[in-house]
Amino acid sequence: MNVETTSWRRDGIEEVPVDETVVVVRRRRRRNIIIAVVAVVALLLAAVFLFGGSGEEPAKAPPKGAAGGQAPVVSVIVPGRQQVGRTITATGSLAARRDMPVGIPGEGGQVTRVLVEPGQWVGAGQVLAVIDRSVQSQEAAQLAAQVQVSQADLRLAQANLDRAQRLLPRGFVSRADIDRLTATRDAARARVQVAQAQLNATRARIGRLDVRAPTAGLVLERNVEAGQVVGGGSGALFRIAAGGQLELLARLPQDDLARVSVGMPAIVTPVGSEQNYQGQVWQVSPVVDPQTRQGEARIAVPYNRELRPGGFAQATLETGSVTAPLLPESAVQSDAQGNFVYIIDNDNKVVRRNVRIGEVSDRGMSIVEGLNGNERVVLAAGAFLNPGQRVRPERARTN
Repeated sequence: MNVETTSWRRDGIEEVPVDETVVVVRRRRRRNIIIAVVAVVALLLAAVFLFGGSGEEPAKAPPKGAAGGQAPVVSVIVPGRQQVGRTITATGSLAARRDMPVGIPGEGGQVTRVLVEPGQWVGAGQVLAVIDRSVQSQEAAQLAAQVQVSQADLRLAQANLDRAQRLLPRGFVSRADIDRLTATRDAARARVQVAQAQLNATRARIGRLDVRAPTAGLVLERNVEAGQVVGGGSGALFRIAAGGQLELLARLPQDDLARVSVGMPAIVTPVGSEQNYQGQVWQVSPVVDPQTRQGEARIAVPYNRELRPGGFAQATLETGSVTAPLLPESAVQSDAQGNFVYIIDNDNKVVRRNVRIGEVSDRGMSIVEGLNGNERVVLAAGAFLNPGQRVRPERARTN
């Protein structure tokens, strides 16, 4: 068999023939050695990270029956049952409890003066704006003169009747003359009453040219300016919050609305403010919106300069308390099926448990359905677990 050879030469050394097959074998051997060394190093690094990288004691042997490999360690808590306050939180808009629009009670005309501005307090019957009454004043003067003429006619008719009655016993006048003079006197008296009624009606119309506050309260809007011509179709010229009382129109889900009753105290906090205001539920909506399944609770709030109608606020209502397990938010997960937690059974296997959340506060989430409080609940890292997986539970420390 022919064997190829390769000549090698170094400085000062003559060429030595080398078998080509030997060279190939040596190269393969060197490559295999390098691969083996890299694999050993990788195994050593993996072992360091798994068993000695955190500086903790070596992990104990896996539980009996574990299907190969090390079971992960998970922190668990046993929540027990605690007294949890049942709190309802709702948001809504502030508005006047009794929003009273004020318009033109009379025939209207040109506005000559506007006497109030938004934000001012007004009393019942206070004049808010004045409308020009020059024409009506002339009519009133004319009617007043007519009253005087009618009164003069009445005095004359009464005097004629009195003279005739004195002459009747002497036979100078007849009974028919007395009846005629009496009718003249009565007609004159009626004309006086008609003229007086017309004068009073005109004066009443003049009085209605003053736009007055129907009740005491806070002026919310002014929609009129001096020089503007207004009438019955001009709409509301002013809006007044009767008594200055405000309310929060809080929208609540149907189940929360069922727990709210009239007279329940509430704490109202305007958005952007740290100040709280004490309020009280004065009306609960008897119907629920069929689209949103929400109803409205109206919370009365006393007047305060910091509260402005149209603003946004939050209301907190205490509806009693309930005894239930309390979990941190890290223990509760959710998916398309709803809220759930992972618990560890007696075989140290992960079990999914669907739950229903009650009140949520800074203390945690109350679980009103799904747990009795004696389970070992996975505290965190539930997203990395699967139902049926075997783990090593460790009781978490609680403050």
